[in-house]
Amino acid sequence: MKRFLLVFTAFLAMSFSAAYAQPSYVGADKCGKCHKASFDVWQGTKHHSSFKKIHKNKIAKKIVKSIGEKRMKKSATCATCHYTVVQKGKKLSPISGPSCESCHGPASKWIAVHNDYGGPGAKRTTETAEHKAKRKKAAADAGMIWPSMIFDVASNCMSCHGLANPKLSGEHASKMLANGHPLNPNFELTKYYNGSVRHRFYPPDVTKNKELTKPQMARLYLVGQAAALVSATAAIAKTDDPKYTAAQKKRISFAKEILSKVPEAAKILQTPTMDAGRQFADAIKGKDFTALVGPRLPTSFK
Repeated sequence: MKRFLLVFTAFLAMSFSAAYAQPSYVGADKCGKCHKASFDVWQGTKHHSSFKKIHKNKIAKKIVKSIGEKRMKKSATCATCHYTVVQKGKKLSPISGPSCESCHGPASKWIAVHNDYGGPGAKRTTETAEHKAKRKKAAADAGMIWPSMIFDVASNCMSCHGLANPKLSGEHASKMLANGHPLNPNFELTKYYNGSVRHRFYPPDVTKNKELTKPQMARLYLVGQAAALVSATAAIAKTDDPKYTAAQKKRISFAKEILSKVPEAAKILQTPTMDAGRQFADAIKGKDFTALVGPRLPTSFK
């Protein structure tokens, strides 16, 4: 009986662990099987090319050494933003730079749902509207960040480009910044979203990589600033390092300046949280803020 209880307890522990295991990356190649046009765009970005270059940079090597690591590609700290890391046998291995899942979430728990158009043999062209709605919700519940979930996408961009990833410790952030790691407080989302990383292949013409309209850009600009506000507000508590704190304060100030002119932003200005950010993004859907934001929008996307 005692042996049975030990075995059963171990089984429960394994089951619990499997059920609640963190989602993991599957790699861009699996996304590219269906999203070839978007995959091709990604291959032309710095996110892709950085994989073979960034760890060779002298400053990068200095930064890695400053946090007590030996190799960038072996560093869990660097992997939070710079790599897509997959399970290979018993080891975790970086296979590319930032990729699809860096923005849309680790896919291990949602890729099967995302690819199910209604059972064996079903295709995207034959999927019913009812099934599509259920599929999209199920994938989101499993961790997928759909392109329409723009605040969550923007948050992923802003957390890394603001040296503010939640997994990054304040100690490491301080040391990295002191040793040359970039932190651009003025990082602005629309220039890249509508530029080098743009992959908007939507019906009716799925062969065309559509640019954002001016009203869409204006809304994205505001959502990006809301994401920067949330990111910087959380990050500033990481450390009292003067240089790091000053950069995060600048991000907060810059975001507040424009958001204070948008009535829908009242809640996120008062309580800068992810939920408030999502509510803000929903509140400005379909509205045109070009008159307010227009002068701030980039004119070049290269």
